[in-house]
Amino acid sequence: MDEKEVKEEPKKEEKKEVKKTHKKEKACKCDENIKKIQELEEALLRLQADNVNYRKRKDEEVTKMLKYANEDLVKEILPSIDNFERAIKLDDDNLEDELSKFLEGFKMIYCHLLETLEKYGVKAIDGDNKEFDPIYHQAVLTEKGEKPGMVIEVLQKGYLLKDKVIRPAMVKVSE
Repeated sequence: MDEKEVKEEPKKEEKKEVKKTHKKEKACKCDENIKKIQELEEALLRLQADNVNYRKRKDEEVTKMLKYANEDLVKEILPSIDNFERAIKLDDDNLEDELSKFLEGFKMIYCHLLETLEKYGVKAIDGDNKEFDPIYHQAVLTEKGEKPGMVIEVLQKGYLLKDKVIRPAMVKVSE
């Protein structure tokens, strides 16, 4: 019986050690699980933030695209507007000649086109006797003048679509 008692005593000690190691393993697994949960929560928060940022960016792009959707169409129409302006300049003060009668129809079409463009946010850039601004003006000629850096003459009108320059005005600037 002595042998049995001896054998049983180490078993009890082994059980205690097994329980201790089992508790340590459970504690380690709990710590690992807590760390994994924290990492997953942080990853989820990052993904949610990325998703919110993506939506904001996409909404801004769509808004901008809709705001300037007509830009290409307006750019195509502007040369026709320029041609109407050149034709209308040919008119003289004599309202009885054939040219004046013919150009009267041009003036009506021109005015209608300008009204339509204004309805969609297109405005001509005012440049006469203004200070030269490279955002709104493109200097193609220079001439000596009284005050340097002033627009002397607008050679071709510039246009804005809402708040964006779609064509700068070609101007003559004083030196």
